[in-house]
Amino acid sequence: MSFQAYLDNIEEKTGLTPRQLIDQAHAHGFDEGTKSGEIATWLKTAHGLGHGHALALVHVIKHGPQISGKHVGSTGSHRDASDTLWLDGKASKH
Repeated sequence: MSFQAYLDNIEEKTGLTPRQLIDQAHAHGFDEGTKSGEIATWLKTAHGLGHGHALALVHVIKHGPQISGKHVGSTGSHRDASDTLWLDGKASKH
C-alpha cells in the first residue's frame, strides 16, 4: 500500500482529512519533538486507528508531507505518484 493510500484510508475510517488530524495533533501539543509512540497511542485511542495507519500519520505529524522518493515512479505495491503527500482530502485532489 502506498503512503498516500494509508492517508486516504485514514480519512475513510475517521471522516477527517489528514490535515484535520494533523491540526488536532498539534492542538494537543504533539510535534516533531514528541515521541512517536505517544502520538500513535493517541491516534489509536481517539480515532480508532490501527498501528500501521497511526504510524503513517505520525510520520506526517512529525515531518510534514514530504516523503522519500524511493517508491515514486516505481511499479511496486508501495509506489506513490509524488514525493509530497496530499493532506486536504480525497475529494479535493486534482
